[in-house]
Amino acid sequence: MSHGLLDGQSQHGYYNGDEFGGYQFISLDEVIDNFTATYVGEGKLLQKTLSSDISFHAHRALQELSYDTLKSCKAQEIEIPASLTMPLPHDYVNYVKLVWTDAAGIERIIYPTSKTSNPKAIHQDADGKYQLTAVGTLTDGSDTIVLDGEYSNISVGMQVIGASIPQGSSLNTVMGASSTTLIKEISTTSGITTIVLGDEVGLRVEAIWSGNELLEFRDTSYPRVGFGGIVGGQSFDVVPTGELIEQRVSSFIVEGFSWDLNVSYNKITASSAAAIANVKVGMIASHEHFTVQSPGLGGVTGASRTGVRVADIQGASITLEWPGSSSLQRGATNADVTFIDDSSISDTWSKYKSATPSENNNSDYEDETYWPVHGERYGLDPQHAQINGSYYIDCANGIIHFSSNLSGKTVILKYISDHLGTHEEIVVPKLAEEAMYKWIAYGCLSARVDIPEYVINRYKKEKFAETRKAKLRLSNIKLEEITQILRGKSKQIKH
Repeated sequence: MSHGLLDGQSQHGYYNGDEFGGYQFISLDEVIDNFTATYVGEGKLLQKTLSSDISFHAHRALQELSYDTLKSCKAQEIEIPASLTMPLPHDYVNYVKLVWTDAAGIERIIYPTSKTSNPKAIHQDADGKYQLTAVGTLTDGSDTIVLDGEYSNISVGMQVIGASIPQGSSLNTVMGASSTTLIKEISTTSGITTIVLGDEVGLRVEAIWSGNELLEFRDTSYPRVGFGGIVGGQSFDVVPTGELIEQRVSSFIVEGFSWDLNVSYNKITASSAAAIANVKVGMIASHEHFTVQSPGLGGVTGASRTGVRVADIQGASITLEWPGSSSLQRGATNADVTFIDDSSISDTWSKYKSATPSENNNSDYEDETYWPVHGERYGLDPQHAQINGSYYIDCANGIIHFSSNLSGKTVILKYISDHLGTHEEIVVPKLAEEAMYKWIAYGCLSARVDIPEYVINRYKKEKFAETRKAKLRLSNIKLEEITQILRGKSKQIKH
């Protein structure tokens, strides 16, 4: 019986489809089936091996080969926005190179910068101590506190600590939970910051004394958000980290908003589009009529500490979104809303991207300034001897930052994935098929205790040899192309 690989597919069906070039690949499922039929069974190398073990080592082999053996066909093209940032792709593992394209479509290589970075900022008081404090005016039985000035580095979700501020609501206390008092709302008027207290489940927290008191503010991070103890049949732990990492760049107030819940539950309208010119998608929106988070008592809905955020901007209208069962209450006309930018941008990077790169100051290296020196430009850093710009990859936040001279340019990111992102990607080039079998065999053998060491070493060598062979095959070296390169090197080629 014939087992042709193209049986069932005609040339007409192929050329009228959209899956061109698929014959050069074999699916991972086929690799696993072929390996099982060849290597597993009575009298074979692996007499008894679980299918889950084979599947695991097959996936790991595809991952490892993807990093430095298999060809990377992944690329992403964007136009650099005013923010000079680019999110890393969802299946990103490592980059191959970054380039921008000129008017002729020629790629210009962008080099990474080693002279700056985007570090985390630490909260400090006026004396330089690693703490964030403010004097607040408390009212007994009230959840509202008026601070003694305007504090731009205090944001929604921070933990509030004070002698007269209980840590959590009475409901949580009754349920035997350990809760934390947080800033639920924040607003600034006439240079005075006002905060509203609540706990992590959205309940009010009221002061137990009236007067002025020194308060401490800490950033909070939770492995899970919800009640301590058992809620809805599931256990949740609430553990504040107490970190002093600054999460916000700036905040500002926009006046004159109005909204009508009878028309739209998630839209607010400003007086004009110009009034919200500085509002960006993703910002936190804070107002007394915005419920930051309010999961139901029957179970936790996954509320976030960031609360209500800007989802879309159309003219003078802003669409809001919020986690869990949070809601907008009826607001008054001409109401003020505080917008908070919590993007993690350090002062160091802000200064770098706002400055004109030094390589842009003298783009012509053969002008009247440098031509007389005949190349004697001692001390020039080669990475700055070009005008293509630079970039920095902030791995902690998954963002690529670009220098200011790349604003508006078309940038291409060529990167490596692990071929496991989607089901369609889980394929193996036929040129590396034998390497996959050796990888799986070595992985399965090395994980067993009853296999002689000489057998493991044999397949280790075979894995290395087949990987090297696959890399040579996939390098796609052509004699004619090498010859053409040599012709451009002023070398005489004899034929």
